[in-house]
Amino acid sequence: MNLNEQLKHKIDFKTKPLGALGLLEDLALQIGLIQNTLTPELKNPALLVFAADHGLTDEGVSPYPKEVTWQMVMNFVAGGAAINVFCRQNGINLKVVDAGVDFDFPADAPIINAKVARGSRNMRREPAMTEDECAVAIQKGRELVQAEVANGCNIIGFGEMGIGNTSASSLLMHRFLNIPIEECTGAGTGSHGEQLTRKMQILKEVSEKYDPKTPEETLATFGGLEIAMMVGAMLEARDRNMILLIDGFIATAAALTAVRFNPEVRGNCVFCHSSDERGHKLMLEKLNARPMLQLDLRLGEGTGAALALPLVQAAVNFLNEMASFEAAGVANKE
Repeated sequence: MNLNEQLKHKIDFKTKPLGALGLLEDLALQIGLIQNTLTPELKNPALLVFAADHGLTDEGVSPYPKEVTWQMVMNFVAGGAAINVFCRQNGINLKVVDAGVDFDFPADAPIINAKVARGSRNMRREPAMTEDECAVAIQKGRELVQAEVANGCNIIGFGEMGIGNTSASSLLMHRFLNIPIEECTGAGTGSHGEQLTRKMQILKEVSEKYDPKTPEETLATFGGLEIAMMVGAMLEARDRNMILLIDGFIATAAALTAVRFNPEVRGNCVFCHSSDERGHKLMLEKLNARPMLQLDLRLGEGTGAALALPLVQAAVNFLNEMASFEAAGVANKE
């Protein structure tokens, strides 16, 4: 038997009806295949939160001012955000990354300074990033994951903070999946009514302005510095055979982009939840992903990834610790 068949046999002959642990069985199989073993383990789980500003916020696509980006980063490092609470609860090593915030953080703040620029450009006027800036962001993301691997980490979650980043994510989804912008655009941090209509109109105008050909050009044109850095981190995590915990709409847009760079990334992705942001369920469907949780979250920060970790651990634990019919002396059905 090959490893896939061996894992399926091990799962099927646990003391339970066939398939009775549902999605946890799929997860155990996936993790065993990622780690190339019948006895996988999770080591030193980490979560990277990438923060950056977006020039498109000048056009009023978000009801919040861009200053909220740096203010929330300071909340992260003070330990007061939802992601801090859930990472503490579940023993996850949280790192906050300045990928491109338009603010000078205190030198002694526990923030990883990976700033490529002070935010992306206003896409209504010019591409969000130059291809060089985008490439630098991708490389920095790779290096951050290399540092986590050196710490013995083999499972990594991805979160983000950036006022305006649902707009960038909607554009990436729209371009990579060829889905109308209206189906890709939601409320974000709270755009409703006229403001949501305006957001859609602006994104449509932005999309029609450019015609990038490659995944690299598309990411540079429509993405953001935190999204590009996340893409690089995901690519490196796949190269290192790590488990990737994918959070909500923005992290899934980054995963979609990473899959366009390297289709093998998909096999390492655990999609943690289906968010309340319009477009996320559709993007998950297109990635053939079954999310683990349905909690109507729409916070970002990596919160869904942090909340899902205990279920990932449960999948590994049942595979390793649950008795088989033979070992337990329990009669199996014919």
